Amino acid sequence: MPEIAHRRIVFAQDGGQQLPITLDSMGYNPNQEKFSRPEGYHTYHWIQTAKGEGTIHFDNKTISLSAGSGVLLLPHVPHSYESASARAWHSYYLTFGGNSAHQILEDLGLRSSAFYRWEEEAPLSLMLKQMLDRHDAAEDMFSLGASTDAYRFLLTLGKYGQLHNNTAISRNVDKLQPLLKWMDIHYGDPDIGLYDLAEQLEVSGRYLNSLFLQTFGLSPYAYFVRLRIRKSKELLVSQPQLTVKAISRLVGFRDASHYVATFRKQSGTTPEQFRRLN
Repeated sequence: MPEIAHRRIVFAQDGGQQLPITLDSMGYNPNQEKFSRPEGYHTYHWIQTAKGEGTIHFDNKTISLSAGSGVLLLPHVPHSYESASARAWHSYYLTFGGNSAHQILEDLGLRSSAFYRWEEEAPLSLMLKQMLDRHDAAEDMFSLGASTDAYRFLLTLGKYGQLHNNTAISRNVDKLQPLLKWMDIHYGDPDIGLYDLAEQLEVSGRYLNSLFLQTFGLSPYAYFVRLRIRKSKELLVSQPQLTVKAISRLVGFRDASHYVATFRKQSGTTPEQFRRLN
């Protein structure tokens, strides 16, 4: 993600319109300061990490926010947050309300204050930057345009955000960390199957499948395939001299046509098209 050097913040102007979703504020902070709100915020509040790491406290939980994660807080939920280290914590945030906000969140399954993660390729990481960019280019962002953008953001969160809202999920992530690191090293081996993955944690394939489904909403092998596609994207951009066939082998696909079909299914484009776009 391109780094932004300056702070950006936009507050809504009261246009008197009654919309399903209305923006209260949105912004980017390259050096997020400590906040403590014992009585919470008066609207819904979303905060996510752009760079660095923060720590947020709510509902008797303390959660680390690294890149690719964020928290949705319901109105009036007491909370506080600060940088997790001496290094700057870069954050994006969005506060919103509206006549139908509660019902829309209910329908999307976003019913409580919660912690969310998403895959690197998910659009959530860039959406708030794009919303700020559109505000800078438009004159009427905080009426219908802003409402539409906020609704689109919530739809995307509902689709791509993986709920991490209980201690059982946190324990699962800890259990899986050795395997996730192993996958990151061995993704190029086409012979790896479910048995090999389960063997790394010395558990059964059935138990490993249950852990992954509960934690990521994916089977272990589906997660592994997504990792391979993500690694191939890095190679497509950083190694332009490599052919698609060569890259497919490097990331663990025996057959280039299978790689292209899988890439298209996950990314909506072919590897060659992705390379040209990037």
